[in-house]
Amino acid sequence: METVASPIRLRTMQVEQTWVGGRMMWDIFCHAGLVPASNVPHTEAMRERLPCVYMMASGFLGTLYVGVTSNLVGRVMQHREGTFEGFTKRYGCELLVWYDVGETMETAIAREKTIKKWPRDWTCNLIERTNPEWNDLAVGLGLEPLS
Repeated sequence: METVASPIRLRTMQVEQTWVGGRMMWDIFCHAGLVPASNVPHTEAMRERLPCVYMMASGFLGTLYVGVTSNLVGRVMQHREGTFEGFTKRYGCELLVWYDVGETMETAIAREKTIKKWPRDWTCNLIERTNPEWNDLAVGLGLEPLS
């Protein structure tokens, strides 16, 4: 794994390349506040309403939902409160287990679509690289812990 500075995001990202199915895959971990080398607190990214790809889970190794939003805190609250009928309400996906702050909504949507095509074990591996215990990251964004 190598660390590279991103002048666009003004923070450090972890970049890892791996061979998967005969193809080179690049994983970029840029969770502000989660990566030890990060120098931009995640709350700043949330205040700026930057586009985020995120994953909600029903529990450890449970049902997963992948989404994209420009208001991560507000969107997580909607999932938790069951504001809308749909997948996350039906399957109880209330834990924010992973998120990635993007530079533009277009890149965030492209990342979301890519992740949705991945096999489940790739997705779980992505979560566990930054959140091995599948803790609720929403608590670090200022939301109350789930009871």
